[in-house]
Amino acid sequence: MAPQTLLTGTPGLDSVVPMDYRMLGGSGCAVSSLCLGTMTFGVETDESGAHAQLDRFLEAGGTMVDTADVYGGGKSEEIIGRWFASRPADLTEPVVLATKGRFSLQAGAPNGAGLSARHLTRALDASLRRLGRDSVDLYQVHAYDPLTPLEETLRTLDGFVRAGKIRYWGLSNFTGWQLTKAVHLARALNAAAPVTIQPQYSLLARETEWEIVPAALDAGLGLLPWSPLGGGWLSGKYQRDQRPSGDTRLGDDPNRGMEAYDRRGTDRTWQVIDAVQKVADDRGVSMAEVAIAWLTARPPVSATILGARTISQLEANLRAAELRLSPSETAALDAASDPHPADYPYGELGVDQRARTLPGGH
Repeated sequence: MAPQTLLTGTPGLDSVVPMDYRMLGGSGCAVSSLCLGTMTFGVETDESGAHAQLDRFLEAGGTMVDTADVYGGGKSEEIIGRWFASRPADLTEPVVLATKGRFSLQAGAPNGAGLSARHLTRALDASLRRLGRDSVDLYQVHAYDPLTPLEETLRTLDGFVRAGKIRYWGLSNFTGWQLTKAVHLARALNAAAPVTIQPQYSLLARETEWEIVPAALDAGLGLLPWSPLGGGWLSGKYQRDQRPSGDTRLGDDPNRGMEAYDRRGTDRTWQVIDAVQKVADDRGVSMAEVAIAWLTARPPVSATILGARTISQLEANLRAAELRLSPSETAALDAASDPHPADYPYGELGVDQRARTLPGGH
């Protein structure tokens, strides 16, 4: 079941994009269906540009803001903290603030990373100082830590909730089995359980649907997908047989991370891009709007994380809030983006082995 939409639109702001609100996973907290990601703050976006994005996002009815201690080496949190300090409390009150901890800000420190009680306690305290807050709404463990007993991590997070430093906690970049283990161990310990998971998910990264999405649905967790545009590929900025150049992420570094041109520029990628382009042309909207709208409608997405370098990019992405794809458009995008898993265990034959019907077809 997809997260429940509570209401649409923002009272008193006639000029803004309509925004839907959903529950943050299994919690009692409502969030906007689009989330402002802040990884660019202090790196690709300067402070004035970042503050302009935050202002515009709230004006558009957005409420959820996501950051992490490693974004810009702490600069993103500092910029957000100064934004909070410079704005009236009644303007910032709707913000549901999320951050993350796990990775190192101090190279070579043996205890400077991971999900140990020692590191997470120091990481959260440092994040709160940079943000200028007494607490955050959602604290996320940024990735799995194979060296720390999961029980230690869960007891630490439960302690943060009890101390009022965080209201909820979530997972990021966990696999399906890791997610399930965390949920059930938390229940066994009578500790606060995760309410969300933040995975990479887009029309170009649908492998998330093989195990992570079913595990999240089973546990009642909400998804906070990152990279909904596949690192910019689904915005239409890159061309077949033409290596990227100019003022784009891959123009600066064609081998950048998961979206590297030679890694992602496959026949399937171009097939997906063509399908997104067709829907966009037929609707008279941007490719980014189509890709974000497709993802935001997937179960069990609570909020899709938007990452923008400029206010114009943010404006374009926000328009996805009012786009609803038809069943035929969704089906066409599903077909074009099908990752075609091998027969076992995720392909047709493997799925058939797990299927069951009663006599009469029920």
